[in-house]
Amino acid sequence: MQQAFVLRIAPSNVNKVPLALKSDQIIIGWSATEGLLDETLSWKAFRKKLQDNHYSEEKNLRRAGGAAGHMWRFIRDMNVGDLVVVPNGPKFYLAEITSDALYLPEQIDDTHYRRNVRWLNDKKPIPRDFAKAPLISRMKIYGTTALATDVLDDIRDALARAEAGSKPSFNYELQAALVKETVEHLRSGHMDSFAFENLIKDLLIQMGAKTAKVVPRRLDEGADILATFRVAETFQYTLAVQAKHWNDKAAVSNKVVEQLIEGIEAANADLGMVVTSGTIAESAVIAAASYAEATGTQIELVDGFQFAKLLIEQGIGKW
Repeated sequence: MQQAFVLRIAPSNVNKVPLALKSDQIIIGWSATEGLLDETLSWKAFRKKLQDNHYSEEKNLRRAGGAAGHMWRFIRDMNVGDLVVVPNGPKFYLAEITSDALYLPEQIDDTHYRRNVRWLNDKKPIPRDFAKAPLISRMKIYGTTALATDVLDDIRDALARAEAGSKPSFNYELQAALVKETVEHLRSGHMDSFAFENLIKDLLIQMGAKTAKVVPRRLDEGADILATFRVAETFQYTLAVQAKHWNDKAAVSNKVVEQLIEGIEAANADLGMVVTSGTIAESAVIAAASYAEATGTQIELVDGFQFAKLLIEQGIGKW
């Protein structure tokens, strides 16, 4: 079965997307650790190699575990024929994997680990707004990789839109108009913070949450909403959400992310999400990325336009 992944190609925090396109390869970092292609390595041995070479000064295994998770996904989980979404600013590229993982010691700048790919859409970037909200959300990863098989249909849909030409379809233009109208309504002042939290709760239920509840203000430890999702009716994970209604004076900052982190840890949640009808500051992006790198726990940041798009795609008439 074909899988899909999101890969941020920025080893050592340097954008290597141009190199990836030129070489017909996808690239990941942690090049100082050789030998990860050894299929006999157990998870613990795999992680220990990264710990010894990159995080030997760390007091715990969090960062090594996060790095090992990304490298394991790149080397062990990805297969020939899988699709890889590569975000790059306001656009993204799409590739199909054509080889197993490679280690090329002659390469420089932390780019030794690679895979050969065939770039789709004639190597041309696809505008992010061609994608549906779940795919846009997945592309906002703050770590290096993320599984995206659950949005595979959305990936194929975005590719089809791009291949059909740059002229937007009627449906695309209609959705864009509805999103704009929805954002304006969310920001009009007709909804207070309590109603906004309940709207998010209802949206999460519509998106498949088995349970979703607004946390009473007196019991709020940093999460305004807690939701549980079940994967294949077997695995369950908890999502902690911090809701911030429209504020025309300031974007959502790192302080909101820090509040959510307290809620994630208090609820022992597996994922975090900040949802706002407004905008998100760069400091919030940095705080979410730092927490993901340190703990392996992802925090998604959903701004007003992305939230409106989710409402439209999930059926705004149901609210």
